[in-house]
Amino acid sequence: MEYIATFFTHSGAVKYKRYMQKLGIQAELMPVPRRLSSDCGIAARFEADLELASLIAPDVEKLFLIEHGGERLVYSADG
Repeated sequence: MEYIATFFTHSGAVKYKRYMQKLGIQAELMPVPRRLSSDCGIAARFEADLELASLIAPDVEKLFLIEHGGERLVYSADG
């Protein structure tokens, strides 16, 4: 499955990339697509087949699953 994560801060995005590397997942940092928005303007795009809970870290603002035809919000720190 392919995901895009957004973050509260730029440093949170960098920490998340390191976290993903420890899980053996290659994450690419990129500007947040305008339609998804974000406070810090940086996102991570990656592919993973892990449980959703293991993809969530304190710095993640939102996590979107990329599906045919768009993105679906699967996690939001707001609840």
